[in-house]
Amino acid sequence: MSDKRNYNDPNYFTNRELSWIDFNDRVLEESRDKANPLLERLKFLSITQSNLDEFFMVRVASLAKLAAVNYPKPDASGMTAEQQLHAVNDRAHDMLIKQYTTLNRSLIPAIDQVNIHLKSRADLTPGQFQFIKGYFHDELYPVLTPMADDSSRPFPFIANDTLNLAIQLTPVEGSGHLYATLQIPDVFPRVVRLPEEDNAFILLEEIIKSFVGQLFINYQVKESVVFRVIRDMDLDVAEEDTSNLLKDVQQQLKLREHGSVIRLEVENTISKKLLKRLNKELNTPDFAVYETNGPVDLTFLSKLTSQVINHDDLKYPKFSAYQPSELDHNHDIFAAIRDHDWLMQHPYDKFDPVVEFIRQAATDPDTLAIKMTLYRVSGDSPIIRYLGRAAQNGKQVTVLVEVKARFDEQNNVHWAKQLEKMGCHVIYGLIGLKTHSKLSLVVRREQGGIRRYMHMGTGNYNDVTAHFYTDMGLFTVNNDMGIDATNIFNMLSGYSKPPYFHQLHISPNGIRDFIYDKLDQAIELAKKGKPVLIKMKMNSLSDQKMIAHLYKASHAGVKIRLIIRGICCLKVGIPGISDNITVHSIVGRFLEHSRIYTFDFDGHRSIYLSSADLMTRNLNRRVELLFPILQPDLVERVDRIYDTMWEDNVKTRVLQADNTFKHVDRRGLTPLEAQAAFAEAATLHGQRDQAEAEAKTPTEFQPMLSPQNQPNPLNYDDGSETD
Repeated sequence: MSDKRNYNDPNYFTNRELSWIDFNDRVLEESRDKANPLLERLKFLSITQSNLDEFFMVRVASLAKLAAVNYPKPDASGMTAEQQLHAVNDRAHDMLIKQYTTLNRSLIPAIDQVNIHLKSRADLTPGQFQFIKGYFHDELYPVLTPMADDSSRPFPFIANDTLNLAIQLTPVEGSGHLYATLQIPDVFPRVVRLPEEDNAFILLEEIIKSFVGQLFINYQVKESVVFRVIRDMDLDVAEEDTSNLLKDVQQQLKLREHGSVIRLEVENTISKKLLKRLNKELNTPDFAVYETNGPVDLTFLSKLTSQVINHDDLKYPKFSAYQPSELDHNHDIFAAIRDHDWLMQHPYDKFDPVVEFIRQAATDPDTLAIKMTLYRVSGDSPIIRYLGRAAQNGKQVTVLVEVKARFDEQNNVHWAKQLEKMGCHVIYGLIGLKTHSKLSLVVRREQGGIRRYMHMGTGNYNDVTAHFYTDMGLFTVNNDMGIDATNIFNMLSGYSKPPYFHQLHISPNGIRDFIYDKLDQAIELAKKGKPVLIKMKMNSLSDQKMIAHLYKASHAGVKIRLIIRGICCLKVGIPGISDNITVHSIVGRFLEHSRIYTFDFDGHRSIYLSSADLMTRNLNRRVELLFPILQPDLVERVDRIYDTMWEDNVKTRVLQADNTFKHVDRRGLTPLEAQAAFAEAATLHGQRDQAEAEAKTPTEFQPMLSPQNQPNPLNYDDGSETD
């Protein structure tokens, strides 16, 4: 009997953009959660703002462009671009109210109670007032540039994501209203520490507003309010070939600064007259105007927390990330990888071995070549330095730098040029595709011939984000994977099109086909009454065809567990469609970024890690990598990691049939916070290693044993234990 159900029914899908806002609301809930340390709650509120900014610059900007041309095609949930644009702005207005209610009613009173003060001019002591007066005259005044706005001087260009003052003036002698704008310079810190108290601060715009009249001699300032615009910042590069891609990206970076205004934020003390004028000059629709009940742009809260002194008690407790000694700079990392595969779980395991892998390869006389994909790297990347050193040492170094990585384009263009100067072969990617895979390959000449060493990961080669993104990586010398990796790099750098891969799966298309095949196998086994369990973890699930396939599997009786941090367009609890699917979301101290795909078919378990989420862009328009975990102990470890996250009952929210996410009911349960458990395990593992090393240190002279009589050292084959 054929399955005639329509798994693509729009009623079965949540709109992608509204699902993203739901995710950001979960982040906002963390700022309201009194169980979180106070300064961390300020950070969460700051993160909701930076999240929203990027969302508007790209996703809402895209909706605005589609709506402007009356694009008719609805999304999977049946909404047109115009409907989505208005729905998103409605929800974002609700979020704005919640953000500022959290700030004003909860967080500001709470920090005041512990003597951390964010002051306005009215709250300053005489000494503090003299300080800001001096700061204005000595530091700010020479830099500030007021811009008149009248018939002879048009309204100035307002740059994306800059703070500005909108000013209304009247002449001291005479009548009428005049207007000006003033950009608040970002060369000064926005949060200014005040004297006389340990933790008293004032915002830069408050200082400027206090003395702005001194920039307009013979005029009286009637009104000055802060405003900010968010513009369309999506990069639009026409890729016909990659020879001029670097130049095209640089040109587009300049052009996008002048994108249309997608959102206008302004202090709610603004007069109707001044707001109307701003609206007209910026050509902002009414639904895109956001009036804030407090400081515009809440990202300053992260800067505030970083300046607070003597309050470690209001932050997350520190933990020590674990590093096996075999992977440190005192040991031969290639010998360690030859011995067995190594699994890394960041940030609980240090990122240092990944950097060490490239460092040792750069100076190793047996290394012939290093090949690597780079999507996002830090501003001062040690990996880039070691790649350059390797090239200067005569190694063949090939680096794919994805210059189209959103909001990292400028950084990546810079590094691409630097790598070329240092003698590396730099590839800028494939036409029409972003290269998002995380792959590095070291080729060595050894006694037995050529051997390939690999690192594959779920996250970027970024030594900064590795401290607060949870990601996983694998070191291996598996020959089949090494051949596959070589073929991938040949495909990226030349015209090679491998007919098949031994162990690795790549997008475009390969990962989709692989997961479809696994789901089809699961469906057939479930129909035969066999026990089948699929466990997946990812950042986002939005691909319509993949969701329809998951619905089909659920309908056949396949049990499916999903851990999804962000966007989830799948709905649970649809009778006969998604009864067998459960969705958890973890939002906590670290940003959950790892991707795990586990298939347990009648007791036969296979586990894969990937750089790819199940989004259309990852499956169709990016070069992505999915790789297996083959070593049995590491299979067990990844499964324990997943199960620990699944059992989390502190930070987990469960998707309900009404499309809301609710916290786990903890009544009768022992609290388990997965991220805290992993951090504690890493610290304990390091302490145990140190104690064992100290115990082995001889306290008196001992004769050296011959190698065959040496005791076997305890071998910690991977990172921190999870239970």
